[in-house]
Amino acid sequence: MTTVSARLGALARRHPWAVFCGRRAVRLTVSLFVVVTASFAMIRLVPGDPVRAALGVDAPPDLVAAKRHELGLDRGLPDQYRQYLRHLTHGDLGVSLVTGEPVADLIRARLPATLLLAVLAFVCVLAVALPGGLLAAVWTRGGRRPRVELAFTATTSVMAGVPDFVLAAGLTAQLAVALRLFPVAGDLGPRSYVLPVLALAFAPTAVLLRIVRVETLKVLASDHVRAARAKRLPAVPLHLRHVVPNTLTASLTLAGNLLPALIAGTVLVEKVFAWPGIGSAMAQSVAAQDHAVVEASVLVLGSAVLVVNFLVDLALALLDPRSVIRKA
Repeated sequence: MTTVSARLGALARRHPWAVFCGRRAVRLTVSLFVVVTASFAMIRLVPGDPVRAALGVDAPPDLVAAKRHELGLDRGLPDQYRQYLRHLTHGDLGVSLVTGEPVADLIRARLPATLLLAVLAFVCVLAVALPGGLLAAVWTRGGRRPRVELAFTATTSVMAGVPDFVLAAGLTAQLAVALRLFPVAGDLGPRSYVLPVLALAFAPTAVLLRIVRVETLKVLASDHVRAARAKRLPAVPLHLRHVVPNTLTASLTLAGNLLPALIAGTVLVEKVFAWPGIGSAMAQSVAAQDHAVVEASVLVLGSAVLVVNFLVDLALALLDPRSVIRKA
């Protein structure tokens, strides 16, 4: 055992990037397997008969039995699970019990809308939180402007506490219905993105604002910034050269974890705005007990979150290569 550990340690020292990427890949594979198993088990444990719900309460028993046999639902759970994995390896996500449409086609059509919504919200979060947090830290460093600090803390606390679906409903009522500034629902062009993106980005922006401010205050109090200030460098070059790069590295490390959360958060926001993405399809399928669509939606969204986390880890390692050596 000691020999194996020594060999692994030597390999990590010689090829830190290979070990780092290998560990992340193994972690991703195990996590994807857990998501696949959880999506299968979750649907099977939900009370109710999806076939009876799809065919109607008046459907003949022999028709219900034939449909259950066709879908393999009359088999034991181990057989169903093996069949489920076999179909996944061929890209087969099943067929919608309500529409008869292949679920893979539905996911393929709706996934881009969900990802675009999450990415736009993430870009808005970064565009507001990074400069906003930096400016707030510069204005309030060393106990300066206590009223500004109090207002910043109170405002971001309120923003972070507003649920996205509550904000979405409020934005729809005020800006879409009352003032008619934006479309109420659906994807009707660029203006249709404003309200759902704002609803998704609102709370994460507040969280990242506070994080960026705290990280900037730490950098401003560091020795190298004090030394630069002692040399009487002008404010703008001092902050751009010595503060911003160090703040961005730490802040982006935490900001990268917001994108997976935004992808998961699209479910409720899409429902409010009738957005043509996976989230709204999943919400409709839950109500209709269309288990194949729900199962595939959970699987795809969960896998998207894990893959994005994996890519974020790699991107952050590129930004800070020293972390690869520490984690390898």
